[in-house]
Amino acid sequence: MAASATAARPLAGASVPLPLSARRQPARVFLLPRAPPAAQRLSLGRPAQLPAGARGRSVRCLAALSPEMRATLDKVVGSHKVVLFMKGTKDFPQCGFSHTVVQILRSLDVPFETLDVLANEALRQGLKDYSSWPTFPQLYIDGEFFGGCDITVEAYKSGELQETLEKAMCS
Repeated sequence: MAASATAARPLAGASVPLPLSARRQPARVFLLPRAPPAAQRLSLGRPAQLPAGARGRSVRCLAALSPEMRATLDKVVGSHKVVLFMKGTKDFPQCGFSHTVVQILRSLDVPFETLDVLANEALRQGLKDYSSWPTFPQLYIDGEFFGGCDITVEAYKSGELQETLEKAMCS
């Protein structure tokens, strides 16, 4: 009986075949077209939409900031005292960093506008060039780029954010 129990166990160092579901699958590579979509208009009331044929195109081609996008961003940033470009909305943030900045601004009882960068790929890529800042959220106060989440948190802790917001609200 002891011999049959020993025979059922694999020998030390012997390889045991893995089931098909556990075997490594080769990585899939997708080649995407590089043609950029048409320039998009930005509206606070309704997120801009990419043309139907633009979905799934390469992100790298959208990185250049067009003059139209720059003018639109200048107008949006200049028309509100506080603007937060974030992932999601102030009522439903889609990332923890965006949520943190929204909570800080709400705790200070500051009126602010938000734009969802996930709704428009051209906007998201254009903002990276516009601000020279690669990540989101991006906070603009009184027409000037203030910073991302980490900078906003540090400024909040030091009181600098409150001072900057007070000056902006009084101007």
